[in-house]
Amino acid sequence: MTAHKIVIVGGGAGGLELATQLGESLGKNGKAQIILIDQKLTHLWKPLLHEVAAGTLNPHQQETNYFAHSAAHHYEFVLGTFTGLDREAKQIIVETEYFSKKSEPKKNQRIGYDTLVLALGSTSNDFNTEGVKQFCHFLDSRQQADIFQQDLLHLYLNAQHETSSRELNIAIIGAGATGVELAAELVEAKQNFFQYGLNKVDPNKVKITLIEAADRILTALSPKVAANTMKQLEQFGIEVLTSHRVAKVDEDKIYFADGSSLDAEIKVWAAGIKAPEVLAQLDDMEKDHIHRLKVYATLQTKSDPSIFAFGDCAHCQPAADQPVLGPRAQVASQQASFLANALKAHVNGDSYLPMFKFSDKGSLISLSQNKAVGELLGQVNVQGFVAKTMYVSLYRIHQATIHGYAHAGILTAKDLVTRKISPKLKLH
Repeated sequence: MTAHKIVIVGGGAGGLELATQLGESLGKNGKAQIILIDQKLTHLWKPLLHEVAAGTLNPHQQETNYFAHSAAHHYEFVLGTFTGLDREAKQIIVETEYFSKKSEPKKNQRIGYDTLVLALGSTSNDFNTEGVKQFCHFLDSRQQADIFQQDLLHLYLNAQHETSSRELNIAIIGAGATGVELAAELVEAKQNFFQYGLNKVDPNKVKITLIEAADRILTALSPKVAANTMKQLEQFGIEVLTSHRVAKVDEDKIYFADGSSLDAEIKVWAAGIKAPEVLAQLDDMEKDHIHRLKVYATLQTKSDPSIFAFGDCAHCQPAADQPVLGPRAQVASQQASFLANALKAHVNGDSYLPMFKFSDKGSLISLSQNKAVGELLGQVNVQGFVAKTMYVSLYRIHQATIHGYAHAGILTAKDLVTRKISPKLKLH
């Protein structure tokens, strides 16, 4: 009898956690064949991208190689890009490329499945705003964070050849968690650059502006968390512009709908999300206005019971009296754990699929290496070092889920030592 074949597309936090748990529970004993597909060789926890972009975190020290991880956790890894779906044949189409000096065309590979799980995450939604694609940085991926870090570093390196100090204007469009955390991290980065001798960009002349179309920052979180965060941003010297809708961006300026403008040498777009473009092209799958796949509370897509979707790429409303779940790391993590149990029961012959219920543990916003603000269980406000410790613990929980507690403990100890002896900023 052929083992049940579960294919997971997307090796983000949720996808990798699911592959790990299914590998350990089903792949290990041969009850199912687990395959994880991703277009990159390594995994990096997405909430760390703002630190990678600012240079305050070296991504090479935190990445997990999929091939090595799959070998240790009883699943298979396929390197490739998901480009299409053949529901009738129960196959997905994956584009692969050759890694050699010789130029070779990309090839399409078909991979069959019994159960398909889509965990493709999300990308930035520029709402077709003029100039954004050409002149703004994005932070959807490790590659984009690396590009921002290199552009910022090269700006500082080039400034060293100038005879006098210069100013720098950085604008971040979108005051959600990503925008707020990046702004705070850049405050720390500008001081670190100066400390390490890259002093021709005067930290007192580095202006960081956070722009939000709504009337307050962090609209997905409570007003109290937003107010506490605003106080911290003001203390950091970050200018916050609320009720400012961006109409256009060019190489040097940001133009607002009210006719005003802002000078900005470096611009980051962090306003809004949408599902990846490949999902928009799946014409026979039911989607919402930002192309997320609509799912039932079982996380099965409404178009096909053998296809599941979760995390940022899924439009999930667990109950009629509850809102649609937003793009949050804890949603994806809880859904991964839910699916690990549900699919295990499904493979073992249980025809009943349980309903996913989200338990909101609260929200934490990182504000540099030693500070954070947040709210736990909707009522307990935390700030400062205590909140930062809790924020870091979320990453440690993710590491424990994909590596095991002993391995995660060793990684934590390694990071503590590395932080003591390494530069505070990635300078290469």
